[in-house]
Amino acid sequence: MADDKSLKDRIRLLYEGRSKRATRFRYALLVFDAVSIIFFLATAAMPISPGLLLADAVIGGLIALDLGLRLWISGNRLRFLTQFYVIVDIAVLASLLATPFLGQSLGVLRVLRSLRLVHSYHLMRDLRRDSPFFRQREDTIIAAINLLVFIFAMTAVVFVLRGPNEPGINTYLDALYFTVATLTTTGFGDITMTTPTGRLLSVAIMVVGVGLFLQLVRAIFSPSKVKHKCPGCGLTRHDVDAIHCKHCGHDLKIETEGAT
Repeated sequence: MADDKSLKDRIRLLYEGRSKRATRFRYALLVFDAVSIIFFLATAAMPISPGLLLADAVIGGLIALDLGLRLWISGNRLRFLTQFYVIVDIAVLASLLATPFLGQSLGVLRVLRSLRLVHSYHLMRDLRRDSPFFRQREDTIIAAINLLVFIFAMTAVVFVLRGPNEPGINTYLDALYFTVATLTTTGFGDITMTTPTGRLLSVAIMVVGVGLFLQLVRAIFSPSKVKHKCPGCGLTRHDVDAIHCKHCGHDLKIETEGAT
């Protein structure tokens, strides 16, 4: 029992600690997330092959290992299992297990893993501490990632759900072209959705996509802010070179390189 507890504590420190080793571990997880997302996007429309099934098994095994370790060290396992990103990982694992039997029909679920990218509290803390570039442009970077994730996720949805009644979308590139044209409300008209499901999907792309695009524009052109909790009033957003809190006037000690 003591050895199990010691091992559990060491794993918890890797996921939640502040040491250099823990930071490197979380950056490695970020790289794995990015590689798996790129792989899922690239293979969403590929036919099933032994090599693809082997790659799915390896990636699925690593996702399952990560999920199992996080469940093991969790203080409240029921709450952990109801978290959105945990449900996403479970859906991805289900789609990978079903691939040999159902083919790529559930491939769209794999793309949901892109929703995990840069949405970890501990990883965000590491990036704010280690990267001045990220710290000063956090809102812009997060908004850009959210928009790109939405575009590629919806592209996969469009490609998988296009059906035989949408002849204009024959490749993943066609689906990407349609998604971007719909999101920007350009609507060239050379590729359109004609079924009720397709039209509802187009509406969802326009409504959500335009909102994400405007959020990115706002983040780019609004004054740069950094996240630093004021010890006096708790305000978390301040100018990059602020030395006093605008809300309560308390002294601030924001880490800065001395240039805006």
